[in-house]
Amino acid sequence: MTKSVTLVFPGQGAQYIGMGSSLEGDESFNLLAQANQTLGFDLKKMMLKGPEEDLKLTANTQPAILTHSVALFHKLNKILQSKDIKIDRVLGHSVGEYAALVAAGSLTFENAVKAVNLRGTFMQEAVPAGMGKMIAVMKVPKEKIEEACKASSTPDSQVMPANFNEPNQTVISGHAQACDRAIAWFEANITDTYRVVELNVSAPFHSSLMRPAASKLMEYFSTIEFASTQVPYVANIDAKEYPAGTSGDVVKNNLYEQVEGSVCWTQSIQNLADDTLCIEVGPGRVLMGLSRKINRNIKVISLDKEGAFDELQEVLG
Repeated sequence: MTKSVTLVFPGQGAQYIGMGSSLEGDESFNLLAQANQTLGFDLKKMMLKGPEEDLKLTANTQPAILTHSVALFHKLNKILQSKDIKIDRVLGHSVGEYAALVAAGSLTFENAVKAVNLRGTFMQEAVPAGMGKMIAVMKVPKEKIEEACKASSTPDSQVMPANFNEPNQTVISGHAQACDRAIAWFEANITDTYRVVELNVSAPFHSSLMRPAASKLMEYFSTIEFASTQVPYVANIDAKEYPAGTSGDVVKNNLYEQVEGSVCWTQSIQNLADDTLCIEVGPGRVLMGLSRKINRNIKVISLDKEGAFDELQEVLG
């Protein structure tokens, strides 16, 4: 019987209209109203009814995903506690790291939801429209992507790996011209079949262009409390597992660096043992799909689907 679990929290792109509606009637649903109170606008209505163009704005998307994820976590945590099952570790993809840190006891829900609303706002404001790009690169080895980014960057026009999502998919991000140079580098240097797809995003996240956003976010961080973690957590920036009792200052610094640093998701999942049971806590099933491409032996249960909690009860015994 499983005695421990790993919790994974999704990031931007997993949102959809109606997210959180399955929790209606559960105590955890109250978090949606709590988010409204904290933020001073109707996030709950946006999550449940849209409109989509509002939900897609980064400053709304990030708190919506966090709120849904933490609400699911509250429901899940009651089950885990009733069965005396411990959480081995938590990790989240990009903005998902904030929900993971709420689960780890480092951030309160109120501080986290405010932080990601500001994070989204600052990221949006950091770069004028059209200055940056994000491009998904499929079937190019990590080393070649790093080489391409290095070769295509100049001091004032840079591109870097933003998301190591799974071994065959890395997203690069940065100045539009530098991204175009990287694509040209692939054409000249990669003989095997590969694919590049420009992402429909509002800014070049996880690149050096996000530095102004990181600085502004750090100003907000200095006004809130980061407690020591109560369970281990894996940080995006280095895929390292930080033990329970990690100081709030370390957590704060990792989140600061994460704004312009790479999301090392592939490396984080590769570090997990084959018999790990992961529970995906948040909207959609993106992380289940990525996990399968990183290590098929890891079992992932996504909570955002019909019958998920029944399946979980069965697996947990």
